Amino acid sequence: MKIDILTLFPEFFSPLLNWSIIGRAYEENKVEINSINIRDFSQNKHKKVDDYPFGGGSGMVMKPEPIFDAINSVKKQNSRIIYLSPQGQKFNQKLANELSKEEHLILLCGHYEGIDNRIIDNYVDEEISIGDFVLTGGEIPAMIIVDAVVRLLPGVLRCDESYIEESHYKGLLEYPQYTRPREFNGHFVPEILLSGNHQKIEQWRKEESIKSTFIKRPDLLDKKALTEEEKVILSKLKKDL
Repeated sequence: MKIDILTLFPEFFSPLLNWSIIGRAYEENKVEINSINIRDFSQNKHKKVDDYPFGGGSGMVMKPEPIFDAINSVKKQNSRIIYLSPQGQKFNQKLANELSKEEHLILLCGHYEGIDNRIIDNYVDEEISIGDFVLTGGEIPAMIIVDAVVRLLPGVLRCDESYIEESHYKGLLEYPQYTRPREFNGHFVPEILLSGNHQKIEQWRKEESIKSTFIKRPDLLDKKALTEEEKVILSKLKKDL
């Protein structure tokens, strides 16, 4: 996969390429990540990329010409162009899974009061939001999307199946996790996890996953098509709690 990030602050993404799982994937050529400075495409001698909005109002709007040229500098036939915007569809695990199947992502980071809407209407495939709030720019949302997507690529995680059990991947929250020591400040690891009975451990994890979802994020259960087994577990859980 190739990811091109169009931004006014390319240095913002340097840490992403040097740390942890994403940095390792980049070093091992499992993903190509580039940050492109939109200012490089400004025809203004001062590299100005914004101007006052037509119709008046506060703030500045990013001009269309530099953005258009920046997009065209990296766009290919297989590119999927995404504008990071609080008006976009909400980013979630399902969308992360979908984006991980793409060959080329172009992430466009706005700033100031946003970008000229002609770019959005004519040269962007979709808008994506990370939540119902406003940030100073699209750089942090872009980093979140890169992190969520790249870790799903083949060979990035040491165990390719590990992410399948994580929260949201199957529409449920993940079951509780424990490690050594067995006892910490008088709190003990559940005995079932020490039993060595893998069948019972698997069943416990299913039940705890549904329990965590029911208690913390019941809205997710309304969206998920539960299996018959999951329906039985949830029914029993509601009676017990």
